[in-house]
Amino acid sequence: MAQDLRLVLVTPEKTLLDEPVQALRFPLFDGQIGILPGRAPLVGRLGTGELRVTEAGGNERSYYIDGGFAQVKGPIVTLLTNRAVPAESLTKAEGEALKQKAMASRPKTDTEFAAKERDLERGRKIIAIAAK
Repeated sequence: MAQDLRLVLVTPEKTLLDEPVQALRFPLFDGQIGILPGRAPLVGRLGTGELRVTEAGGNERSYYIDGGFAQVKGPIVTLLTNRAVPAESLTKAEGEALKQKAMASRPKTDTEFAAKERDLERGRKIIAIAAK
């Protein structure tokens, strides 16, 4: 039987998790990826959305993650992210507020348009995760 994975979830402020898990699912910048024991090595850019952790006992937990990088090296999965929040801490109101702020902005440059789109996407993802 393959050995469990070890998840290390790090934000700029602290290491949130460093524990064994059975499986993971999280967003890369170009789509979702699932990680099981025995996965080939990987380095990728994280997207925005839900990190779903399947613990050793089969229980599942979710987190909202906001960009960063992922590395799979042997049984260790390291996620370096700008922000990680437990799903139960999120509210639909937080997502709606982020969307409203983005909609109120009036971008004039390509960079400002891209920032507005990122904020809208963040708001939508927070609402979706909080609704579960």
